[in-house]
Amino acid sequence: MTTAEFLVLATSSLFVIVDPIALVPAFLAMTEDHAADRARTARRACVVAAAVLAAFAAGGPAVLGVLGVTMPAFQIAGSILLLIVALDMLRARRTETRETRAETAAAAEKEDVAVSPLAVPMLAGPGAISAVLLLRSRAEGAVQHGLLYASIGTVLVASWAILRLASRHAYRVRPIAMRVATRLMGMILAAVAVQFFLDGVRASGLLAR
Repeated sequence: MTTAEFLVLATSSLFVIVDPIALVPAFLAMTEDHAADRARTARRACVVAAAVLAAFAAGGPAVLGVLGVTMPAFQIAGSILLLIVALDMLRARRTETRETRAETAAAAEKEDVAVSPLAVPMLAGPGAISAVLLLRSRAEGAVQHGLLYASIGTVLVASWAILRLASRHAYRVRPIAMRVATRLMGMILAAVAVQFFLDGVRASGLLAR
């Protein structure tokens, strides 16, 4: 895979799995009804989420090694998780791998939701962490590893921009448009998940047996 191809794959797949567009309704429900307060909350959440994903990109493989989990096994398991998220997105349904309805309701009563649950697990949830580790396994050389961190930063900056825009123009958010966008991104994520699954099966040697 060329450097340009890896950059496109990393940025697009991370943006789809983080899915800040689908997060807008929950974000608006959980935060203060003031644009400035919402903008500060969005900024803090995106910074924390970026740090969490970068930490897993740096230390995730070492943790898997300590646990005795091979990368092909993780690729297969991670692809299944991504596919579950993609299927929920195709049905325009909030995926419970990020947060349950009970968690969202509880968060609405918290004074500060930036770190939890907004940063983790809504932005940097199991699906996003799995995607980061899967992308790291496909990165070849120092340049592509560096581009993975750049992609994480780009996606979280874009997420901050979307949440900030929503905080200023909440009254213009159209549920139908959001559902259409979520379904389109779900289709892309499903294709990425299947590709990761095939890569994991191929790396495990099962296809050769």
